Amino acid sequence: MDVVRAADPTAVQEAQAKLKANKAAFAATSLAEVGKGFGAAMKFIDTPGTTAGLGNPEAPNKVAEMPEEYRKFEASVLSTFVNSMLPKETEDVYGKGSAGEFWKSMMAEKIADEMSKKGGVGIAEQMYSQAVARAERQATVNPTTNETDRSRAMSMITDFERQVLGVGKKSEA
Repeated sequence: MDVVRAADPTAVQEAQAKLKANKAAFAATSLAEVGKGFGAAMKFIDTPGTTAGLGNPEAPNKVAEMPEEYRKFEASVLSTFVNSMLPKETEDVYGKGSAGEFWKSMMAEKIADEMSKKGGVGIAEQMYSQAVARAERQATVNPTTNETDRSRAMSMITDFERQVLGVGKKSEA
């Protein structure tokens, strides 16, 4: 104890902080090794409530049908929401300063990504259905043609054939 009392108080505090950080890192690694880490904690999405139809039970099928970009966009929107819902005073968990904010945002991104993979909140589905409807509307802009359009198209094809194939030209000998 005489050595601790003789030491610089700031050096003692730094040593204690390093010991706490090492202890936290060891605990996190130990939890991950036995299957009780962050990945296992994300299984809260597969709760009996979602399998009983209280969530969005049809979402995994629809997620498989839509392009990945829509799901990723929903994940980025959800990341903002999740990050704002996480506790503000988290220096003990994530660390101080910009590094702590970085780790906190990474956790929010991972949670949001897992949520979107399990069906999300419907942002991706709504955007995809709107894009499909918009594409269908653009495809049916002029579904009918009249006789004038048909005859004009046929005359253009005939003129093109004459120019390319030389059909109808007198050969000069």
